[in-house]
Amino acid sequence: MIKELNLRLLPEEAVNEQTLRQAVCRETGEAAEKIRAVRVLKRSTDARQRVIRVNVALRVFVDEEPDADECRTITYGDVSKKKTVVVVGAGPSGLFSALRLIELGLRPVVIERGKDVHERKKDIARISREHIVDPESNYAFGEGGAGAYSDGKLYTRSRKRGSVERILHIFCQHGADASILSDAHPHIGTDRLPRIIENMRRQIIASGGEVHFRTCMEKLTVRNGEVTGIQTREGQVFAGPVILATGHSARDVYQWFERQQIPVEQKGIAVGVRLEHPQALIDRIRYRRPEGRGDSLPAAEYRFVTQVDGRGVYSFCMCPGGFVVPAASASEQVVVNGMSPSARDSRWANAGMVVEIRPEDMSAGRLEAFAFAGFPFDKGSPLALMYFQEQLERVCRLNGGMRQTAPAQRMTDFMNRQNSSTLPCSSYTPGLVASPLHFWMPAFIVDRLHEGFRHFDSVSRGFLSREAVMIGVETRTSSPVRILRNPDTMQHVTLRGLFPCGEGAGYAGGIVSSAIDGECCAERVFEMTGGSR
Repeated sequence: MIKELNLRLLPEEAVNEQTLRQAVCRETGEAAEKIRAVRVLKRSTDARQRVIRVNVALRVFVDEEPDADECRTITYGDVSKKKTVVVVGAGPSGLFSALRLIELGLRPVVIERGKDVHERKKDIARISREHIVDPESNYAFGEGGAGAYSDGKLYTRSRKRGSVERILHIFCQHGADASILSDAHPHIGTDRLPRIIENMRRQIIASGGEVHFRTCMEKLTVRNGEVTGIQTREGQVFAGPVILATGHSARDVYQWFERQQIPVEQKGIAVGVRLEHPQALIDRIRYRRPEGRGDSLPAAEYRFVTQVDGRGVYSFCMCPGGFVVPAASASEQVVVNGMSPSARDSRWANAGMVVEIRPEDMSAGRLEAFAFAGFPFDKGSPLALMYFQEQLERVCRLNGGMRQTAPAQRMTDFMNRQNSSTLPCSSYTPGLVASPLHFWMPAFIVDRLHEGFRHFDSVSRGFLSREAVMIGVETRTSSPVRILRNPDTMQHVTLRGLFPCGEGAGYAGGIVSSAIDGECCAERVFEMTGGSR
């Protein structure tokens, strides 16, 4: 017999399978020896009240053995002799579109400008150790995309275009822990995600597809208004309809579109800093307990959002038990991001703290004063917000010591608009340089962060802390450009056979939503090529 239960337990009652079994026996009256297995369907921590509870949905197997595998699996056939589809980019939208193409009977050829996950890891280590940024292999470019080495969070609110559960099961099929199927905020971890990405690549190749690393698209090939393939920097030509999944940092792609007068538009972004606290402080604040999380609770998370002068101010990509990492894609930039290993067991918690910027802020001149001589800053260009991003990253490097060291300021000093004479210990391995962020960052951002922090501290007392450090700058929250496509066919509005896809095209905002968008694009390619469900 199988029973499904919804229980509301104390943290120590939900800490492992043994304690869950005891709770099930108490709830159902079943003898312990009759319960063969307990599987968690959903789990979430409710810390809103003084007594913390864990909500768990359970499937209990009474006198019955469970199935060995919790993951639903997909059979990928041989597509080596099928029609070819070119997939530009091996991030989540690219990889999931390739797997879906195989499932539908089409042959993906994946083109990736960066390196595979293992070679890429070496280049990322050089950023921290030697302050050298390889423009083709870094936190933004390479197999797995921006998410591979900057966290692996799988939580999304986007459920309109496809099944989140399907994406999680595909991750599970390729090696992710089954816990992602039940956690309220599923997370793989940067230490485990590369192996899963590698398994996806192996499946693509085993099914007859291709994956080409260190191969950068230079331009699309177009005939009579239809995209027929791509040409690489080395002169190689790959033929077929194109799923363009380049990620949010492929600025050369956006510039090529603008030069060719192919329709793109500005898209709102959010810009700010990485804010790092001691994790123990966040545990005490969020769980409202002097002892923090103790032995039974996970590293505490937070999510803050408010409105200041008509613009959103909010936390972004919160990383409990994580690290701040250098995320520049060129040597003249300093950009920061955050990540957490699967155990979320570091001494620090960090999150982006960002301010919403809309295209009209640029056209109205609200950010124009931040421009400096010699920088291409045409506020009427569809790439204006991209240039603003890039400029802020360059200014950040100037204020960070002209290396990958990052400018930083204690949170309380920022609020008091004064320099920091010392900085707290940080997880950011290239190093921090004390700098007055309040002075050189745009006033449009600084003033709103000030008000946002006051509000966040009013709802979580102690959040505004001298032990917290602001690290500049967080700019790559999303693409500053949208490549226009037909919402029904998902093809570009003027180029048949081109399917702009994922976060880089302006249609997703994270690993899962990008994966869903990739699958949807693959399905539209299938329909265009004459397939039927």
